[in-house]
Amino acid sequence: MMIKITLPDGSVKEFAQGATPMDVALSISEGLARNVISASFNGTTIETSTPLTTDGTLILYTWNDDEGKKAFWHSTSHVMAQAIEEKYPNAKLTLGPAIANGFYYDVDFGDEKFTDADFKAIEDRVLEISREKHDFRMRSVTKAEALDIYKGNEYKTELISNLEDGTITFCDHSNFFDLCRGGHIPNTGIIKAMKILSVAGAYWRGDEKNKQLTRVYGISFPKQKDLTEYLHLLEEAKKRDHRKLGKELELFHFSQKVGQGLPLWLPKGAALRDRLEQFLKKAQKKAGYEQVVTPHIGQKELYVTSGHYAKYGADSFQPIHTPAEGEEFLLKPMNCPHHCEIYNAKPWSYKDLPKRYAEFGTVYRYEQSGELHGLTRVRGFTQDDAHIFCTPDQLDAEFKNVIDLVLYVFGSLGFENFTAQVSVRDLDNPDKYIGSVENWGKAENAIISAAKDKGLNYVIESGEAAFYGPKLDFMVKDALGRSWQLGTIQVDYNLPERFDLTYKGSDNELHRPVMIHRAPFGSMERFVAILLEHTAGNFPIWLMPEQAIILSLSEKYENYAQKVLNLLENHEIRAQIDNRNETIGKKIRDAEVQKFPFMLIVGEEEEKNGTISVRRHGDAGKSNQSMTIEEFSQLIQEEIDKTLKQF
Repeated sequence: MMIKITLPDGSVKEFAQGATPMDVALSISEGLARNVISASFNGTTIETSTPLTTDGTLILYTWNDDEGKKAFWHSTSHVMAQAIEEKYPNAKLTLGPAIANGFYYDVDFGDEKFTDADFKAIEDRVLEISREKHDFRMRSVTKAEALDIYKGNEYKTELISNLEDGTITFCDHSNFFDLCRGGHIPNTGIIKAMKILSVAGAYWRGDEKNKQLTRVYGISFPKQKDLTEYLHLLEEAKKRDHRKLGKELELFHFSQKVGQGLPLWLPKGAALRDRLEQFLKKAQKKAGYEQVVTPHIGQKELYVTSGHYAKYGADSFQPIHTPAEGEEFLLKPMNCPHHCEIYNAKPWSYKDLPKRYAEFGTVYRYEQSGELHGLTRVRGFTQDDAHIFCTPDQLDAEFKNVIDLVLYVFGSLGFENFTAQVSVRDLDNPDKYIGSVENWGKAENAIISAAKDKGLNYVIESGEAAFYGPKLDFMVKDALGRSWQLGTIQVDYNLPERFDLTYKGSDNELHRPVMIHRAPFGSMERFVAILLEHTAGNFPIWLMPEQAIILSLSEKYENYAQKVLNLLENHEIRAQIDNRNETIGKKIRDAEVQKFPFMLIVGEEEEKNGTISVRRHGDAGKSNQSMTIEEFSQLIQEEIDKTLKQF
């Protein structure tokens, strides 16, 4: 019997029933067959050796595909688990999934400890097993058999107890087996390099009431040089860690007394934030936005109406109870309900639309303590939020204008490498969303149409939409090639219905506006963190809190240093003086650490000639340039013009 296999390019091939993905790959080319490591059939991840018994759509994955990497890393977690079990026979294995970069395996080591000193022995054993080229094979097991096999492992038995008989599978390789639903590479021989990165504590099933396990993080590659490059990038990432740079540059601070996840912005950080805000406010004003301000709290009923209480209630701070009976307030989880009520403050005509309300509004989410991470995951953060209320006919133009604004922000801050992601509903989980199917369809089509017309390089991701509407997310790659979600635009037909927003049309009837949510930065906290790591603290000069530091060779020239500072301020150049009783070498080294773009050295010759000796950040070993204040001011302006785009 023959079956029809549809490939991603739409072509259809016929194969004998029982053919495998590897057979399909071989029919295309031997080169593809050598590189294919995983597959999916009709949306389900399978092995390359899985027999195909029905018509369907097949996707073949190589190491260059995200799904291929996922199978590669998940397979390596099995091999690492085997190596751990051999060395620690009393250890209890739990779960070992692939993650964004590598994999982990949670292990109960009992009374034994697993530390850095144990890493190399496990790594060496993983590579030994890999060189033996053991095939990964899936097999079905009855629930009774599975429970009997794992009767000494309470973690596996808990997992098995929640599975249906007939759906339980094991994956075998070598003399090792593991409870697993599938998604593996053909054999261990493909794994050429592996490294254990770290260990951490992790509660079973993420519940603090459960026992704490040891989470062993690792990564693997099909070539040793890939691992070498990755480890180099990790070292670079450590140097660029925004928590480290934030401390060195005196930008922000966290205090246990204030509370976890609640950043304190120091003067230099506050100046940086303010500069970012003013930059966007200026562009928004040109684009017709009006600035609004809303409170940090709202009545619970506000968020019940919007749907945020139902969707975010579990992740929000608990309600604030007032002396009035039955009165409850919440720290606001989102700004949009408040903006809806601003729109509702008066009646509108179609002639008044669009209305564009913008606010740097602070919101609050009670993130779990284990998920907090510097500025990238906090409990209180400020969004560069705006909401546009427009007619359906205005939607396309307004959405495209927002795309232009986002691209302007990226261009001015050095984010040139990005992909647009159209985040749509998960059709298999309709309960995750509010609103009608019709409205969702209109919103999704509007975003896709705008992305096409603007020539964006975009992908469509199912299940990534907000609960009230689809969105266009911008996935930006930083200087280390890491991908971040920055900037989002959302189309919403649902909140206007929930808040009964209306405008009077040309037919003198009431109509429902469409709402666009947008935030080019996303949140100020996360954006600053990503910008710090992208630039390694060397921000565009227009954004630097201080653009230069004046270093006097001795106390004799402090008066001249002050004169230089005054002249720089007249040219609107931000600078400060280092008048510490230190050597010039020490002052230069400290200025390098503080990332000042320019060091202006003044001494006898400079005072005599009315000049400054200019040294750029990072130009160790190069000669300083002598110039006047006017020449230096022109240099600064040229630097700004190179980076700050016009909107």
